[in-house]
Amino acid sequence: MAQRLSISSSSRPSVLPTPNSSAAYSSSNRVPFNFNFLPHPIHPIRLCNGSTNHRRLSVSRLAATALPSVDSDDSAGASGKKPLLEVKDLKAVIAETGQEILKGVNLVVNEGEVHAIMGKNGSGKSTFSKVLVGHPHYEVTGGSVIFKGENLLDMEPEDRSLAGLFMSFQSPVEIPGVSNSDFLNMAYNARRRKLALPELGPIEFYAYLFPKLELVNMKSDFLNRNVNEGFSGGERKRNEILQLAVLEADLSVLDEIDSGLDVDALQDVAKAVNGLLTPKKSVLMVTHYRRLLEFIKPAFVHIMEDGRIIKTGDIEIVSLLEKEGYKAMSTS
Repeated sequence: MAQRLSISSSSRPSVLPTPNSSAAYSSSNRVPFNFNFLPHPIHPIRLCNGSTNHRRLSVSRLAATALPSVDSDDSAGASGKKPLLEVKDLKAVIAETGQEILKGVNLVVNEGEVHAIMGKNGSGKSTFSKVLVGHPHYEVTGGSVIFKGENLLDMEPEDRSLAGLFMSFQSPVEIPGVSNSDFLNMAYNARRRKLALPELGPIEFYAYLFPKLELVNMKSDFLNRNVNEGFSGGERKRNEILQLAVLEADLSVLDEIDSGLDVDALQDVAKAVNGLLTPKKSVLMVTHYRRLLEFIKPAFVHIMEDGRIIKTGDIEIVSLLEKEGYKAMSTS
């Protein structure tokens, strides 16, 4: 059964509770939310299929509404690329039980790189992803994580999102009562405020949004529907990538984005992700299957076992996995 988020008007959060925020992780999955915290009201955008008006909506201003890249320090590794994410000896436990899951993860993702993490069930892949975005069910007990030159572990989950970190979930939640158009507009404006940029009104935002819809092959009527409510598995995954496209994240963590997708949907999602890659933006994928890596080609494939990355290689390492299984990678 799909998870649902309920909306209450009892509190006023400082930023939109995006899927990366701690509010979305509460045990009851009930997010306090109030549209009144915005500096001006957001009016729903009603869209109709077949309309040609959207192509006249300030499309020439799209470049002005795109989010600028925020540079970190000028340090670069041996490859000449700036490190975007640096994880050193990261250790984490389940907060409630104290069970150790991550036992010393080391990873560097430079700007413009695509990385994939593979491993058996229970090896720590999804836990690693969730720790990066600040999931409260896990507690970091050691190590460091530097994102764009700053200590990621010191940031609240919503601040990590606003800084340019995005995670696509295996099972995206529903948010009854909040349309996709309102949700995306507010999430985008929250990041623009972080970057000291002027917010976009609904009409300006739609001009910015429409090319993103085409990128993920979604119809405009999805914007009038509540976030993920009644969506199929494939529609939810497309909607996650639409959020990624709108927010223009610097590092996209895709946790089994291929699960539950047929070949056509997977190709659409992969095409969208590839279309978002730039020399400054990077992707970290978690997957069990080679088929995703045939559409989104990683420069590095990491094998995870027992809470650590035990081997790193290129796509050829996947061929070895298919022939000999994880026993060929095991350190035990």
